[in-house]
Amino acid sequence: MKTNELRDLSKEELGKKLSDLKDELFSLRFQLVTGQLSNYMKLQEVKHDIARVKTILRENYFSISNKTTTKSVNIKE
Repeated sequence: MKTNELRDLSKEELGKKLSDLKDELFSLRFQLVTGQLSNYMKLQEVKHDIARVKTILRENYFSISNKTTTKSVNIKE
């Protein structure tokens, strides 16, 4: 999942996405224990996606923008 796609989602949609990812992680861990998991990298991908969603939620909480603002400085000569 791309970070830019997550930034376009609302707070409620991000919460739903986080819940879905946690359910998927639980399912993958269960498959790992029972020996049914064929793609071990999927665990890492889901963990990273959870971290991305949490980061975006935290940024929204503090109203941090991804855009940097630059001031124009007038230099008097």
